Amino acid sequence: MENIFIKNLINELETSGIEKNYSKGDLILKAGEIERNLYFITSGAVRIFLLSENEEHCIRFGFEGAIINSLSSYFREDASEFYIEAMRKTTLKVISKEKINEIISNDAESLLGYARLLETVIAQQLDREVDLLTFSPSERLKRVLERSPDLFQQIPLKYIASYLRMTPETLSRIMNS
Repeated sequence: MENIFIKNLINELETSGIEKNYSKGDLILKAGEIERNLYFITSGAVRIFLLSENEEHCIRFGFEGAIINSLSSYFREDASEFYIEAMRKTTLKVISKEKINEIISNDAESLLGYARLLETVIAQQLDREVDLLTFSPSERLKRVLERSPDLFQQIPLKYIASYLRMTPETLSRIMNS
């Protein structure tokens, strides 16, 4: 069954989404800011990370075709704990929360489609929780590669290592064994 919300969202992004370009290292969102948008990645790649005691913890990646934002800030309408950074030259289509709410309220099918999208995001977050609770670094890597086999073509090794809660050296050793 076609997801009417996604179809309407893509149409809205194409017709009235604001295109923004970022260079490698540019911050799309900073910790402390309130997330008021959804970002559709038309080219490039981004990472969402948390900074704690001067250590970065990557929690999510997005590349071409992905929709991404600081989800908890978006829903709670409070300060984000996360940064969103362009990892290379990146082009986004940006749509506001207000516009998203208009699409959702168009009809029952759009609302149902939005609910399906949220279910997918929740399932992805639960997969991530399992990754974090998996003790074996090689098992964490295996799980991530099963979900995203082209991850290493899109994301630098040091960020993947951070995402997997290991050093780049440990990741390299596991990959070479």
